[in-house]
Amino acid sequence: LAFQRTALTQNYHHTSKDFTFHAQATHPVDKREVYVMVVGETSRALNWQLYGYERETNPLLSRQPGIVAFSKVLTESNTTHKSVPMLMSDITACNFDSIYHQKGIITAFKEAGYQTAFFSNQRYNHSFIDFFGKEADTFDFIKEDSLDSAYNPSDDELLALVAKELSKGNQKQFIVLHTYGSHFNYRERYPSEDAFFLPDYPVEAEVKYRDNLVNAYDNTIRYTDSFLSRLIHMLEEQHVDAAMLYTSDHGEDIFDDSRHLFLHASPVPSYYQLHVPFLIWMSDNYRKNYPDLFKNAEINRQKNISSSASFFQTMLELGGIDTPSRNDSLSVINASYTEKNRVYLNDHNEARSLNDIGMREEDFTMLQM
Repeated sequence: LAFQRTALTQNYHHTSKDFTFHAQATHPVDKREVYVMVVGETSRALNWQLYGYERETNPLLSRQPGIVAFSKVLTESNTTHKSVPMLMSDITACNFDSIYHQKGIITAFKEAGYQTAFFSNQRYNHSFIDFFGKEADTFDFIKEDSLDSAYNPSDDELLALVAKELSKGNQKQFIVLHTYGSHFNYRERYPSEDAFFLPDYPVEAEVKYRDNLVNAYDNTIRYTDSFLSRLIHMLEEQHVDAAMLYTSDHGEDIFDDSRHLFLHASPVPSYYQLHVPFLIWMSDNYRKNYPDLFKNAEINRQKNISSSASFFQTMLELGGIDTPSRNDSLSVINASYTEKNRVYLNDHNEARSLNDIGMREEDFTMLQM
């Protein structure tokens, strides 16, 4: 199976070269628009203040106007190399193997006349994240800019690239960011002077250090809060129709129960690996011009959502992109949004019900909370 997938991946540029979204813009041509899609890393919803967490991990976003946070969102994969391509394309667990013939959302925006950019704080993986990212007019994988393999650039460096992109002043701009977010080692994801929850070390992968691990992990969520808040302010300063869409690729286990699970990507996922944050911010101008979209988002915020299925579709509608690939029943800002059965993409690229993948009783108990 691995050899087969490797061969298909190596042949991707040939099998996808004629793909087109037949995308068209529906928003006014003379209006400047800026849209940013942010793919987070290893951030679980349980530790977000926006979803009722008792700690102040979102002190800035919790006060930010124009935000809708969706509370019942699950990813369909607990691995980056599968989850991120689903977020960036029309691929879901139910049609994952069609990935070898399709392109990503950046191409849809390009076809509709947008200037596009992709900035990543992760290394090349020589697969679909790279393929979809390199569709952009401008792209940069900042970890690859250093000869030092141990170099860990801050996600802040992505904001500098966003600022440079915005300074171009293009009429239509679409930017995709892939952050390093809350990936272990947590202590390396934020500046030491920004450590709010202490002690945040040692962070060895042992049950006895769980309190310290959670402190460090919560500091990464608080850092993400600051990152997204600063990004929003950058967009606000443009005084244009603007929106930002954020989710994380998957969550994380941090020795949460008697199973003593840690990290992610296990063959049998846990609740902690699947429940992810998902939020939308719309600028004042955008909410004024498209009030129904903000209203629909608030109506849908408590519904069951698959980030893997809805992220792409919601971004298309936010940007006013019309294409045969668009499915408004999966867009969380649409009145026709429809809840679907929960599924998970297994190792054989098959969509399986959550009742059919070996999850434990404690996982389903958490999902009901």
